[in-house]
Amino acid sequence: MSQYKATMLRVNLETGDIKKSTIPDDLTRKYLGGRGIGAKILYDEVDPTIDPLSPKNKLIFAAGPLTGTAAPTGGRYEVSCKSPLTGTITGANSGGEWAAYLRRAGVDVIVFENKAKKPVYLQITDDKYELKSAEKLWGKDTHTTTDMLQKELGKDYRVACIGPAGEKLSRIACVINDKHRAAGRGGTGAVMGSKNLKAIAVKGTKKIEPVNKEAFKKAHDTALKMIKEHSVTGQGLPTYGTAILVNIINENGIFPTRNFQTGVFPEADKISGETMEKTILTKRAACFACPIGCGRVTEIKSGKYKSAGEGPEYETVWAYGAQCGVGDLAPISKANYLCNELGLDTISMGSTIGCAMELYQRGKLKKDKIGRELNWGDGDAIVELTEKAGKREGFGNDLAEGSLRLAEKYGAPELSMSSKGQELPAYDPRGAKGHGLHYATCTSGGNHVRGYMISPEILGIPEKLDRFATEGKEVWVKNFQDLTAVIDSIGMCLFTSFAIGAPEYTALLAAATGINFTVEEVMKIGERIWNVERLFNIKAGFTAEDDTLPKRLLKEPMPEGPAKGHVVELDKMLPKYYKVRGWDENGVPTKEKIKELGI
Repeated sequence: MSQYKATMLRVNLETGDIKKSTIPDDLTRKYLGGRGIGAKILYDEVDPTIDPLSPKNKLIFAAGPLTGTAAPTGGRYEVSCKSPLTGTITGANSGGEWAAYLRRAGVDVIVFENKAKKPVYLQITDDKYELKSAEKLWGKDTHTTTDMLQKELGKDYRVACIGPAGEKLSRIACVINDKHRAAGRGGTGAVMGSKNLKAIAVKGTKKIEPVNKEAFKKAHDTALKMIKEHSVTGQGLPTYGTAILVNIINENGIFPTRNFQTGVFPEADKISGETMEKTILTKRAACFACPIGCGRVTEIKSGKYKSAGEGPEYETVWAYGAQCGVGDLAPISKANYLCNELGLDTISMGSTIGCAMELYQRGKLKKDKIGRELNWGDGDAIVELTEKAGKREGFGNDLAEGSLRLAEKYGAPELSMSSKGQELPAYDPRGAKGHGLHYATCTSGGNHVRGYMISPEILGIPEKLDRFATEGKEVWVKNFQDLTAVIDSIGMCLFTSFAIGAPEYTALLAAATGINFTVEEVMKIGERIWNVERLFNIKAGFTAEDDTLPKRLLKEPMPEGPAKGHVVELDKMLPKYYKVRGWDENGVPTKEKIKELGI
């Protein structure tokens, strides 16, 4: 029986050279693909102390071994680089169809090196690879870019690209594929812009066959049945999308409101998934091979925000909603569409505007600097400032730097609700302590999807934990972080983990690749990836002091709601977390741990 072989393209943007190679089997066995391969390449080849926006950074697009197969949700890929927002290693995950087309073209990983002299895009047509001029595309938004490339090359191409935000090196710029899917966090779009790389257009016609077809069908059918029968993946997400969480999180008192000043938003139901379904939803959408279909196609049919697109997702509803005190889906949706078109991370963008609103509230920011008043609940402001940030116009130039640099510039860094410089997502950890530990230790900064402790602490999946307890959370956080690293590396969607676990992922992976993976080995791969990311960050200058949260969350008790009176007792959890990870008291992986993992 043949074994899975992964193919890599190395694209030297400076010289125009493109080299194709097979990724060594031992790398595939130890790091899989996606996030794992991206992290390993960065760890081996990039000096962690470089300026992330210099030509020395590398930008890696990596599918996983299950991407493009019939595996449920097998359409994911990861964009990896050193982050211009945080200075850490980062990886942003996205769905849609683009990555499946990449693998159908016979490519698993693309490594972009150096910087093109003039704007270019990469065209991949099965076994043909060519860098072409993108000067006519430069300055265009992501939707126009996609339309222009499909008109020139054909509708059977799928496009990943940046918008004006990436071109102008916004530290919160993202990569957009298929117009509506985002590799959102960490400023990957800025790195792409810094390399004068506008887009990657892919056409793939090859069929991807699992090595062991019979075993794959069995593993596929088992996983699919579990996903369809689970209340979250079979009912909640398909019916209401990710914004089904709005009321759930608000009712638990951890829906961050007005820049995390409280965890209760009185107008939450007005922006919930249930309300969205009754008002702006036009149809549902799904990514490649996805049985869940959480995507929302929406339209604001009248008024000054008249527009249409996909989303907003839960995190976006929060970032532009409760975070900014806005209880109206119309401006939230308009701002969301703008982010997709301009190529901006909605979480960081909305959170940064919320930070600016508190700076204004506290007199640190003045009207003449902003160009307008900036009060809580101002729907016009979130739309106007998003557009300005995406184009780096006026005060938007400050916003494009992210909330930490913004707050530092105006003398109140404590008002940036971020960890390692990346804005925290839509869950106040004062009411979910394990999630707080994850935020603080996440290798890419404030990020919810790399260790989603909301699942056990709030949703009770796979079991209900006491969300206010700190005891034992270190083990749960480690396991969630390690398993998520695996999911991000095989090419499947994190949402499947509500219904299936390591045994099901392992069965799919083993059948697809012909490699006899065990559950224990797969979990060890996740741990290896996490440690490689940690070691990169240590070499970049990060220490245990950076494993922290905003002072507000550590010192200021939640003022109201079900989580009233709570703070995150990080000091109780962090030493235990280091110990369970096999790190020393300073959070550094020990020589024994590094040897054990074969790094």
